[in-house]
Amino acid sequence: MKRVFVLVMMLAGTATLISGCGHSTKKESSKLSPTPETDPLAQPKSLQQIGAPIEMTREKIPADNPQTPEKISLGQRLFFERRLSVDGTVSCSTCHDPARAFSDGKPTSIGVKGRVGQRNAPTILNALYNKTQFWDGRVSTLEEQAALPIVNSVEMGHPNLDAAVAQIAAVEEYQQAFRAVFGRPPNGPDLLRAIASYERTQLSFDSPFDHFIAGETNAIDESAKRGWELFNTQGRCNKCHALTETTRDVTNFIDNDFHNIGIGIIRHNVVTLARQAEQLIKSGDTAAIDHAAIQTDMSALGRFLITKQEKDIASFKTPNIRNVLVTGPYFHDGSQETLWDVIDHYNKGDGLQDPYLDEDIQPLALTESGIDDLVAFMASLTSASYKEQGAAELARQRALSRTNRPQRDTARAFGPKPPRSAPPKK
Repeated sequence: MKRVFVLVMMLAGTATLISGCGHSTKKESSKLSPTPETDPLAQPKSLQQIGAPIEMTREKIPADNPQTPEKISLGQRLFFERRLSVDGTVSCSTCHDPARAFSDGKPTSIGVKGRVGQRNAPTILNALYNKTQFWDGRVSTLEEQAALPIVNSVEMGHPNLDAAVAQIAAVEEYQQAFRAVFGRPPNGPDLLRAIASYERTQLSFDSPFDHFIAGETNAIDESAKRGWELFNTQGRCNKCHALTETTRDVTNFIDNDFHNIGIGIIRHNVVTLARQAEQLIKSGDTAAIDHAAIQTDMSALGRFLITKQEKDIASFKTPNIRNVLVTGPYFHDGSQETLWDVIDHYNKGDGLQDPYLDEDIQPLALTESGIDDLVAFMASLTSASYKEQGAAELARQRALSRTNRPQRDTARAFGPKPPRSAPPKK
């Protein structure tokens, strides 16, 4: 039995949709770990979605790793392959589950032997458009990103990439697939190319908001429309989630920058951690940075681990907010459970004791109805594929927000912008 899918191909500089055949799924002839072959949420996505940026997508396919149906099919198998973990228990999909919009629903991810990391797993949906990968931007490409979890002892646990390749190469079906796709036996660079190629097919648009922007005025309700205006005005979300403060972004809602938003810094002595990081981590050593980010309290330093610049202490990448409703919990440490909690955090201008707080963080004076409108707008960014999950999650979060609002501080939200702490002297 073969499956047929529609996938994105970039040929001669033009975005084209073609059909391709996947590999055989006859389990009696394969020893491969099962993958959700028939789950439409896991399949490569069509570029023909309302709101999908065709030209931008074409530009994001690297010249040295062109898309082919066979390579994408191999990458999909590897994405769900538990042999890429040292004990055969964890795959890429463990933390990036298609059923959860390629996230895992946990505050921070859990890897081999139940080991708990320091960072929340971001979705890979639309990750191909990111200028950098990971919360701290420690690598630029999806190929580089795919390598680090495999060799991180908390995540997938292999001592090196060659050890993971050895487990893959022991399977004859993988030997055949690599030779068919790349013309050579399994190896590390090709393994990463295949996974990255699959990840680049995970486009997620076609949300009610996309239909609204395309001219369907009734695609979102009045609350979401008011939320969209608040998002770009009083809510100050456009300080980070826009192309510029005056140019709205209706595609990715990102500024490709890093910000300290006042999350988590008080729990750690970041000044001491920063000095330790300067001594222990050589600039550009991505393996050491990855270790610190996932396995130690230095995770709280964020972008500073890469730049070693004091202004970047506890700064993290602006995330794409598409499908944000179904990819919680929120922020780099997964510390906030609902979108109401997220907005409450910003509404009170939290983090004033944080000496490195972004200058744009301040009380917003949003009313309860305004907060509801902002949530309605963000809910409208849920892609059609996740419509049912989104409806259920919105109902759950709304019910929780009516009884439990740990971040709400109305007095501070409507108060003046207070002075903040100055960075400590060296």
